[in-house]
Formats: sequence, structure tokens, C-alpha cells
Amino acid sequence: MKEIYLDSNATTCVLPAAVAAARQAMEQGYGNPSSTHATGLQAKAMMDGVRRRAARLLGVGDGRLMFNSGATEGIQTAVLSALCALRERRDAGKHIGSLLLYGATEHKAVPESLAHWNRLLGLNLEVRKLPVDAQGRHDLQALDALIGDAAMLCTMAANNETGVVSDLSSIAQLLQERGADAYWMVDCVQALGKLKLNLAATRIDYAPFSGHKLYAPKGIGMLYVRAGAPFTPLMMGGGQEAGLRSGTENMAGIAALGAVLAALDDGKTFRSHADLAAFRAQLVASLERAFPGIVFNMPFGLSLSTTLNFSVPGLSSKELLDLFDAARVRVSSGSACSAAKALPSYVLEAMHVPQWRASSAIRLSFGPLIDATTVAAACARIERCGEALRSSCLLPSALAPSPQDGVIQLSVDGQCTWLLSDAASASCVVIDPVAALVPRLAAFIRCQHLALRAIVHTTAPTDHGVARLALLQELEIEQVGRVDIDGELALGQQRLRRIECGETHVYLLEQRFAFIGALAPEALAPLLDAALLTQDTVLCASGDDGSICATVRTVLDGSVPAAELQLDAAALPGFLRQHPGAILVDVREAYEHAACAGTVFEGCEVRNVPLSRLAGQVAAWLQQPQRPLVFFCRSGNRSARAAACLRRLGHGAAWQLNGGMAMAEATRHPLAIAA
Repeated sequence: MKEIYLDSNATTCVLPAAVAAARQAMEQGYGNPSSTHATGLQAKAMMDGVRRRAARLLGVGDGRLMFNSGATEGIQTAVLSALCALRERRDAGKHIGSLLLYGATEHKAVPESLAHWNRLLGLNLEVRKLPVDAQGRHDLQALDALIGDAAMLCTMAANNETGVVSDLSSIAQLLQERGADAYWMVDCVQALGKLKLNLAATRIDYAPFSGHKLYAPKGIGMLYVRAGAPFTPLMMGGGQEAGLRSGTENMAGIAALGAVLAALDDGKTFRSHADLAAFRAQLVASLERAFPGIVFNMPFGLSLSTTLNFSVPGLSSKELLDLFDAARVRVSSGSACSAAKALPSYVLEAMHVPQWRASSAIRLSFGPLIDATTVAAACARIERCGEALRSSCLLPSALAPSPQDGVIQLSVDGQCTWLLSDAASASCVVIDPVAALVPRLAAFIRCQHLALRAIVHTTAPTDHGVARLALLQELEIEQVGRVDIDGELALGQQRLRRIECGETHVYLLEQRFAFIGALAPEALAPLLDAALLTQDTVLCASGDDGSICATVRTVLDGSVPAAELQLDAAALPGFLRQHPGAILVDVREAYEHAACAGTVFEGCEVRNVPLSRLAGQVAAWLQQPQRPLVFFCRSGNRSARAAACLRRLGHGAAWQLNGGMAMAEATRHPLAIAA
């Protein structure tokens, strides 16, 4: 199943014509454009041709346009140039503003650069955010109040997370009306190929660009400098780029960028604005069918037709990312530069959207090279993702799944809630509920049509019963027959017993599972002596330390887990040939497994045992401690936890697949990024 790449605001594939141009530059046009021999002159002619085309497409006029490594370098150069000029003016006794203003939704490179050079140059000006309104556009009233004190203003043409297009003409008008002499930088990274630009006709002093946002390779970019705007080189040396940026030019990158600009110029290679708007409408319709209650975090009429930013009630951005990735649809959570930090989107926070939306937002973005076939395939997979969530009880469904026996672990902020479900009696018990998990618990119980028999705690709840009450309210239950268990509760053919252990309670599901809260190891021995536990009883704690579960044997013996057993994707086929009885265990959640169409493990026995259900399966695996288990997930993080858990419990052949599905797919199929 070919991947569908919908993260073009982060980066794009390289246009085939750009690959060919870069190859030609490296193989034949490899001369140094500063050399005066024929090979160098040919290289210079190519570079000058690309610059002329770029200058015409961007409306540079009498301004300067230099090649550099990309937008971050361009931003640094623009900020350095403006701040050096400000320092010179101040040293000459001239008045300068006291504020370095930047839009609250700017890329992090902007405030970081302002703070860095402000400190190094000793200007000590105030770096201040310019607020934005609920639509993500700059607050013009706030700008009006501040512009008289501004020494530099940094805004962007279009936002990388939401696609919101800035009202640059109103900002320019305000600068003119107030007679402001602040230097103005506009980040045009997301504008190239998406917005019409005529830079020389504007008040903009500096405009950085990055080629890899529009099908050129990484490492090539441009910086526009308005005629008459001050300039200080960031890079000094041999005087290349007319002394504006020293260092031998990236000729392969420039050639590739030239091919992209030629494609932009021909009016045929890239899709029209109308086509892109229609594609976005198709994607919106499929997202709305797949995810009831979806909220779009950007105004459609004021944003790029290639960008969608949305949140789904009850689902975190990580869950949605894992789901889309399982379907081989590549999207991101906010900016790719900060997505790994699992923080709320600062862009959406600046727009004052509700916290749940800022914390769970997904960005879907595509480039103008996309085609109708790719969009149709993306829509089909998006709707498949919705079906996968319904089948896993994470979205409302008219077709409720059949109840299943299960010991399910849900975790948040280092706390665990356990849910025991019994298919025969269609009933369940919740142990140690956590308020943040109540919506997920309620959705599962409703979807499975389970009768809630009891809500119990292993220790006195620190929230004084808030989570319990919230769960009852979510399920519209006035009261549970017994809030706790005074001895024993029948759960189908199983018995859940409550055992007093000082100030804590232990809940035993037969002798197979013990829900122990934070029970000290020394308290286990009396339970073992009373034959209430066995050495192999699985212990399920209320705290999440990453270990998932334990057994009485491992806790009392203080066993040291076996060394890690790791497999790289390239070594997996050989390993499976040597161990035909090995079981591949997909520890992704059921909705991720269901969203997959096809697998890279055809012909192998693959079982889906989500990490949240692992505790219920370990006893069976421990009966065959030498049968190889190879755990895998999307990236390798969850599978590493699962394998470590089994090794700690005494399984001698619990392996993990390094890099997960991502590396397995790359090994089997060369990485091919769609438009």
C-alpha cells in the first residue's frame, strides 16, 4: 500500500525535473561559478539564469536576491541586518524604537533569532509578541498601539500550522499611515507557489524563502532584501553572492530550485488554485464523515487551500497520528519542528482556541503537485480510519462490537486505571478510575453495551471520588449497586475478591490477576502463604512506571531482566526463517491495526495484542518462555516496553523490532513520498 504524503508544509518530495537538474549540475555543470574558465562561466550562467527567473516571479525589482541554505539562515540574516542598522543609528544619537515585535504565531526561528542577536549586539530592546485574533490574523488594533515604539516588525505571509494568510496590505497601510520607520521582515516560506508575490511593490524589507517547501531539495533557499534596506552579511569569506553571502554556492541546489521555478513559470506542472480548493473540499467532506464532531481550527476563507488544521473530540493528536500512520497517510501535529515535544500548539493557543483543541490538533497539508487520484485515495483511507475508530469504540457506531473478555490498562500522567470486562455476562468493573480517563472509559462501556457492576479503589482516592462521580454521570447511572466490593463479586464465571491489606485493598480475579495499587512487596508474602496468590499471579499496579505489569515471582525475587533482544528490519526475514515458530506481535492499538490495508509481514503469523491489553496475555506467553516473540509497533517505542516487560517476567525470547513498521516498510519497499 503506497504511502500518501500529506505533510507538505513540513517538507515536500523533490520534483523529478529538480532531481534531474541537480544531477546534471553535479555530473556536468560542477564548475565553481567564481572561476573564470569556461566550466566556471557555464556554472555562473546557470546560477544567474535561476536568479533572474526567481527575481521575475517574486517581483524583486531593484531589490537584491541571494541564494542561501534556507529560511532559518534568511531569518538570521534579516534580523542581524536590521539590528546592526538599529545599533548604528542609536550609536549616532538617532532615535530608534524600543520594541522588536513579532507575530504570536510566527515560526520559532523568528523570536529565537530576535532574542539571540538582540543579546549579542547589546541592544537590550524588548522582544514582544504581537497578538493575533481568533482567526489567527495579526491584531491590527494592537499593532496600531505598538507600531510607534517598534524598531523591527516580523510577520509571516501564511502560517505553517494553520495556513492562515496574513493581511499584509493592512499592515503595510498601518505602517505608512503612522509613518513608522520600523524594519519589516515577512516570512514567505509558505507563500512560494501558493500566493502571488510582487515584493518590490510592497513595504517589505526582507523576505526569506526555503526551497524544500516547494519540491526543491533541503539546503537551498533565498533571501529578498528591498532596495535601500540595510544589510549585514551573516557569512563572510570569499565574497560570493556579490559579497552578500560568502561560501561556494550550492550549485546542485540552485539548479534544482531553478527547475522548480521553471515549473512554476510554465503554468502547467502545478495545479491551479481552483483545483486545490476543490481537493481541500473533498478532504474536508471525508474528514467530516470519518470523525463526527471534528472542529477545523482555521477559517477556510482566510487560509491556504492546501492546509487543514483540525481536532477531534476525545482523541489526542498522538492517537490520530498513530491512526493515520497505520493507514500510511502522513500528517503531523502542528509544526514538524516541535511535534516531537508533545506540547499544545502555541499557534492555536495564541488564537485562544479551547485547550483540548490546541493539545490535540492535526495538520494535513499538500502541495500543488498533488493529483485527483491521490486525493481520492486519501479520502478513502481517512474514512477507513473512522471505521477503525468505530470498531474500537472510540467513536459512536450504530454497529456495536461484541463484548470481549479483557483486562485493559489505561494510563495518563503516571496513573493507571484498569477495566475488567466479561463477555458472558456483558458486565465490567472499573478499578482506580482517573478523571482524565473518564470519557474514554464511558465510551468503551457504552459501545460494548456493558453493565457497570462496580467502581473500586485500591487506596482512598486522592480526588475524593470525583472520577467515580464523573463516570456515573457520563453513563447516566444514578448509582452502582455496590460502589465497592465487600468480599466477592461474580463477574460472569469469574470471581473478583477484595482482600484487606492494612490501609490498602487488593482485588483478586481468581488467582490470575491481582490489582494491588501501590502495595509494598513485603505485603505479598502473606497473600502467597494464604494461597490467595501464586508465583505466577500477574500484578497490576495503579501507578504507571512504564513496566506495564509484574508477577509475584519477579517482585519477590527482585529478578534482573534479561539483556535486550533487538532486531533490525533488514535482519527480520532471516530471523523468521531460522525461527519458523516465532510470533510477530503488533502492540499498536486495535484501531491502528484495523486501519492497515496490507502488511509488510505477509506469510507470517501476526497477532494484534495492544499494549493496553498486554497484561491479560502475558501468562499464556510465559507458558512457552522459549518461543520467540517479536514485538513491533509504529516506531519501536511501545514494542520496546512490551519486550522489556516479557523479559522481566522471565520470557527468554522476547524481541523487539527496532524502528517499528516505519523501518520495516522502508526495508521492504524503497521510501517513495507521494506528491
